Parts: sequence; C-alpha cells; structure tokens
Amino acid sequence: MEIIGKDIKNKGCVATIGSFDGVHRGHQFVVSQVISKAKQQRLASLVVTFPNHPLQVLRPELSVQMLTTADEKRNLLIHTGVDAVALLPFTMELSQLTAFEFMKEILSKLLNVKVLIIGYDNHFGHDGKTFDDYVEYGKTLGIEVLLNKELQSKQKISSTVIRKALLAGDMETANTCLGRNYTMQGTVVPGFQNGRKLGYPTANLQVDEHKVIPENGVYLVNTDYGYGMLNIGTRPTLANGTQKSIETNIFDFEGDLYNKPLTIQVLHHLRSERTFSSLKALQGQLAEDERLCREMIHSLGIQREKITF
Repeated sequence: MEIIGKDIKNKGCVATIGSFDGVHRGHQFVVSQVISKAKQQRLASLVVTFPNHPLQVLRPELSVQMLTTADEKRNLLIHTGVDAVALLPFTMELSQLTAFEFMKEILSKLLNVKVLIIGYDNHFGHDGKTFDDYVEYGKTLGIEVLLNKELQSKQKISSTVIRKALLAGDMETANTCLGRNYTMQGTVVPGFQNGRKLGYPTANLQVDEHKVIPENGVYLVNTDYGYGMLNIGTRPTLANGTQKSIETNIFDFEGDLYNKPLTIQVLHHLRSERTFSSLKALQGQLAEDERLCREMIHSLGIQREKITF
C-alpha cells in the first residue's frame, strides 16, 4: 500500500473508503466532511481508495472503463486538501477478508483509523455486512463509524451517470457532475497524418486502455498548449480502418509534440462523427468547426486556464 501526503499513523485519522472513480462532486463532498471532522477531532484526514478497480481482479474478462486513471485519481484527491491518500491495491487476498478483518487489520492496525465516515450503501468485506454491522465492529475496535451526508443536487451525481453522459457526448452533464472539465492525459504518438494534408495538423493522443472515451465526434477542448478542436473516431471519410483515434488540432500552435505528454480538457460537444462525400467537403466542415470553436471561446468569454491536473 502506498500512502501519499502527511504522516497519519502516529496521529490517528478520520477516514473514508471507496473507489472514488472520477472524484466527482459527490466524492468531493464526502471528503470535505472527512476534513472537517478531522479538524474538530484534531486528527489527520485520510481517503482510502484502490488504484485498480475490484472488477479487474474479480472479473478480468470484463473491459472495465474508468473516469480516472490511478495517477489522476491520486492527484485529484490530494488536491481536495485531505492530509493523505492511501492507495490500497485490490487483490484476491484482500477480497477474501471479512468486513471485521478488513476493519481490524487494514483500518485499525495499519492506518490507525479512529473515525470512519461512509455512505449507508458502502460495502467492504466478502461476507456482505451492512452499515449497522460496521458500527458494531467499530465499537469493538475503537473506530467510530458515521454516516456521511449526501450532496443535495438537482442532478443525480454518480460515476455511472457521468460515464453514460460521456458515452452520449453530453459534456454539460458530465462536467457539471464532475465539478470540472473531463480530462484525458496521455502521450502524443504518430498517426495517419491526414490532418496535416487537410491543413489541420493534429496531435494523436494515446491514453490508458481503461479510460472512458467520449462519444465519437468533434469537441472544443483546452490543452497544455492552448485551445483547439478534438476529433474522436475512426475517420470514415478517409477510410483509415476501424481503430478509434483521439486527434486534436491545437489552434495557433506550431511545434513537435511526438512522444510528449499531453493533457486535454473536453469542454463542449460540437457534432457527431459522420462521413463526407469528398475531402473538399471534409475540409469545409473542419473550417466551420474551427469557426464555431473560436466563436464559442470569444462569446462565452472563456479564459485560458493553466492545466495543473
């Protein structure tokens, strides 16, 4: 297990535990409760999470798609202001622990948890225990188990809601639930270089294989190097096969980004991917996409933000 942040072992801590995929507004609200309680009790604040998804171990045949990679999740959690984040790899051995064993060996002995704040539907341990069971176990182990408050929001907020919104190209819902713009990070790799031939050179981003990719189409994005337009899809007009690509034309940028890291914030969905009758028609649409993107940046008064994530 890796612990990032301040020393929590000697001081004792208030903790919460969960997958925290996306570190969305609901997650942030829970963490804020942990931080507040820790200050009241003069303890450290801690988030316990898993760098890998449990289903990747329990059901390896499934293709689990995540909103955040392990590194992204760690960085986002640290930026909430919590004292420490414990990254606990989910293994078959861990999955065999009962709820009591998990609370005793991991939370009490290893992490010195004094207060545990979780949701009523949070579950850990293979024996299917409930929140009320955790409360009773906590009394034996010296851990006060509390129910977290739920964020009151008109929009239901969950990792599942965000994932479905992204797959539908609904960036407004996804970004509202996240409390920030959806981000993809990766390395720029060589592509088919068709964009350069069309007058729109692109950076072809290779991301983690488990990362959720929004619906195929064209998007307004912000990058490390400025705003641009992103195309996600298989380039049907160019007949380049069925492999999906993530290609960004960065406005007013000249330079070589091959093999360099790139971060993209997805701001707005312009249109779905479609096939054009000719390359000339495609070029015309790309020009219109660029015009709309630049107009949107200007009309909405979008300010250039440095990407620190």
